Amino acid sequence: MNGIDKRNKLEEHPFLYRTAKNGAVFLEYFGKVVKTLKGKEAERFLEKVNAAKDEKELQLLLAKATGNFKRGNERPLKM
Repeated sequence: MNGIDKRNKLEEHPFLYRTAKNGAVFLEYFGKVVKTLKGKEAERFLEKVNAAKDEKELQLLLAKATGNFKRGNERPLKM
């Protein structure tokens, strides 16, 4: 995984996920839901999450699943 997170943004743990009773998975970026997975897509995602070796790999998996988080211009939400 060397070279993937060059700016160490994943060390901040910006991504979280939650599961619902109906099987949906909510992907969050700094507490805001940015993507919802349902059905087979959610099942495949949870299989990958269970196979993750450590927190950094989990953060990378979440970043990839959310999609458009690779350009370096993402900023935390102002609260």
